[in-house]
Amino acid sequence: MGELRDKMREDLVLAGFAPSTQRAYLQCARHFAQHFHRSPAEMGEREIREYLLHLVRVKKIKPATHLVYLASLNFLYRRTLRRPEEVEQIPWPKVPRRLPVVPTGEQVRRLFEAIRSIKHRAILMAAYGAGLRISEACSLQVQDIDSKRMLIHVRHAKRSKERYVMLSRRLLQVLRQYWIARLPSGPCLFPGHSPDKPISERVVRRTLRQAVIQCGLSGSITPHSLRHGFATHLLELGTDIRVIQRLLGHASPKTTLLYTYMSPRFVGSIDSPLDLLGTARAKPLG
Repeated sequence: MGELRDKMREDLVLAGFAPSTQRAYLQCARHFAQHFHRSPAEMGEREIREYLLHLVRVKKIKPATHLVYLASLNFLYRRTLRRPEEVEQIPWPKVPRRLPVVPTGEQVRRLFEAIRSIKHRAILMAAYGAGLRISEACSLQVQDIDSKRMLIHVRHAKRSKERYVMLSRRLLQVLRQYWIARLPSGPCLFPGHSPDKPISERVVRRTLRQAVIQCGLSGSITPHSLRHGFATHLLELGTDIRVIQRLLGHASPKTTLLYTYMSPRFVGSIDSPLDLLGTARAKPLG
């Protein structure tokens, strides 16, 4: 795609998309161009429809993957090429909303114990202890840790929406152990090969996957499962859903309300109105 790819990358950066989303969108656009051996600038609605049908009928992609491809092409034609009419009539797929896997507290404890690298353990403990996305945990900088106020400043958040989250005492202890053992020399708290660049998310994901296998747990547990665990466990501890929303950085409370469905303990603690009939507590029912 050449210049068009570079312009799309710039547009994604200016729009505040996360690096992982930028890579996914650019990859989808590249596959689209490679399929027809033509630049997207030379194509339009007919080719977009044909390509998406090819992905669904031939490649048998899942609805969630279909959604990413369409979102990528939608951004490409609306923002970068400024030809919104090419995608206006393309229907969006219906993606089934399945409840994600939420590890129990005991499973989380076992996973942390199975991770030998103190660096990787600290990153994943931050994901669970503060409800961070794995990209946010890997991108933490030394200045983001405020041990006096026991806060973490999340700067590299989704859509560039900064927020503060709690700093767990246990996490702070592990971070201090990690600091003494590794002593990062650059601004990144968890540097990769270069001291001024954060560790790769892929490396941390691989570490967790190995720990999951070692513990004999479900292979569907990912770093994001730890974030789900953070929210679900807070809900079960009685934390207000609006507080959880702020900690997670959700723009809409509807997103956070998903955790009320994910927690069997929370649902099981609610009294059915059937059980209240004929009692003093049934008065508000009329």
